Amino acid sequence: MSEETVDERTVTALVADATAAPSLHNAQPWRFRHLRGPGVLRLYADPERVLPHGDPQNRGLHLGCGAALFNLRVSAATVGLAPDVRLLPDPSDADLLAEVRLRGTGTPDPQLAELHPAVRRRHSSRLPYRDQEIPAGVREGLYAAARAEGAQLLFPGTWHVRSVLDLVRDAEERELMDAGAREEMARWAHTDPGDAPDGIPAEAFGPRPRRATSSVRDFAVGRPMPDRPWASFEERPNIALLGTAHDDPADWLRAGQALERVLLRATADGLVASVTSQPLEWPELRWATRDPLSAMPQVQMVLRIGYGPQGAASPRRPVADVLDIV
Repeated sequence: MSEETVDERTVTALVADATAAPSLHNAQPWRFRHLRGPGVLRLYADPERVLPHGDPQNRGLHLGCGAALFNLRVSAATVGLAPDVRLLPDPSDADLLAEVRLRGTGTPDPQLAELHPAVRRRHSSRLPYRDQEIPAGVREGLYAAARAEGAQLLFPGTWHVRSVLDLVRDAEERELMDAGAREEMARWAHTDPGDAPDGIPAEAFGPRPRRATSSVRDFAVGRPMPDRPWASFEERPNIALLGTAHDDPADWLRAGQALERVLLRATADGLVASVTSQPLEWPELRWATRDPLSAMPQVQMVLRIGYGPQGAASPRRPVADVLDIV
């Protein structure tokens, strides 16, 4: 595309797609500012949407904003843009996470544009999946999606999957005993029906697992929901680990982009997924999620991927609430 100004309608559409990204507790911790003169779109962290108990280092915030950045890149490719992206462009401003130069002169990436239909179809599914293996060819596509963003994806063996599920249970028990963690969860996971523009609505919780050890997070843990059904989940869940070589804010942003690329690739391939972040929210448990048989130094996210029903959509804030145009 030539060096022409990107109009306001296009910028709004790009940000609307960006905000369809997943984030920890659906906190949607992002803000955007479009500078019309230089044709730059800036992505900022929203300090009012941090999770001090579940995400004390803001690692999850960076992952969510990285996922939003990837969606923006996908959306840009569909309108013929090849934006230039700089991560953490200003060391003096920790909230400025990325700067996207929209007046790109390169060739749009067709592999990104191909993923665009999945942006709106992707929803976390916390429903039971089928006990079905993911074919090797489909797995290879997921591996390639992570590699394309500088990350690594692996499906650990049966022994380590059981270890991860035990860590999930331990993390939920810790959360149940931590008043601050319970209060934070109650703020973002809504057990009562309502029309909140963020957080996780009750209809997206999924059923309560029959077994104590499950691959699905119980967002109502410790809170009564008498009408919520019970269900049996898969005996052999397909658990994947997404990781990076290092563990600093730039790596978290790259991991967030890789996470969303994997999720969109999975959606396009007919899979559903949910994230299982509980053990990663406790520093003393996070190290144990790493598969000792792998070369993955830093686990950034645990995913449950498989074949099953689509999950319910979670709400999104209006674009006008997250985008400034100056």
